[in-house]
Order: sequence, then C-alpha cells, then structure tokens
Amino acid sequence: MASIYEMVADFKRKYPMTIGWRYIKNASVVEKHLNPGEELKYAFIAQKNDNPFNILGSAVVALTSERILIGRKRVVIGYFLDSITPDLFNDLKIKGGIIWGKVHIDTVKEFITLSNISNDALPEIETQLSAYMMEQKKKYHIDKE
Repeated sequence: MASIYEMVADFKRKYPMTIGWRYIKNASVVEKHLNPGEELKYAFIAQKNDNPFNILGSAVVALTSERILIGRKRVVIGYFLDSITPDLFNDLKIKGGIIWGKVHIDTVKEFITLSNISNDALPEIETQLSAYMMEQKKKYHIDKE
C-alpha cells in the first residue's frame, strides 16, 4: 500500500497546476492520526481556504476506510487536523474556474473549502469523494439500524 506522501506526490505529478507545498510535513500530520487498521484509499493536496491568492494554506486531504482527514503542518510549531466522519458529511460541490477549481465539503458543523486545484483534477476528486461517501454512508446506515 502506498504511503500518504507517495499518493500526494503522484497526484501532484499528474496535476502539476495544483498549488501545494510541504507534502512530507502535511502528510506526516495525517499519518500521525491514522487509527490502527485504518486503510488509506485516496490522497491529494490543495489549499484549505477560499482565497485563490493565499497559497500558504497547503493541506493534505486523505480518504481512509473510516473518515476524511485534512492535515496542515504549521511552519513554526504545531499543526491542524480536520476529521470528517460519514455521519457529519452533508454535501459536496465542485467549482471549476479559468485555471483552478475548488471543492466545497459541507458538513454538519462547518463548511470546508479546498482551493487552487487543477481543473483537470476536479473530475477525479469528485469521483473519489462521491463514491467514498456513498459507500461510507451505506455502511453507517446499516450499522445504525
């Protein structure tokens, strides 16, 4: 199984117009918080903000067998981690622009914007996120009944 860093590096090679920095540091935040037995399904890099001119908010987004993790290592000390479980996921919106696109993830508690993603990468990300969440929601509803 490929590591989070390897998946992000492959994504960046495939879609070089996507703006993202510090893959190793950001991927290490996500890897630190993986639960035992949690499997990595897909990973990519984006900016976790809504401003196309703010290119300093790089984050690694990882789909695992249990949740979506968004990790950002701060430059000096510390890091940020967002965890989205299937029960909190509401909706997904993709916006394509002239050069870059955005992915909006609507959850029960917050609205997450991932920006500065190559337009060519948007269909792949949408397919991965939609298929992942539909699969996870089915599991969640079965478990709750």
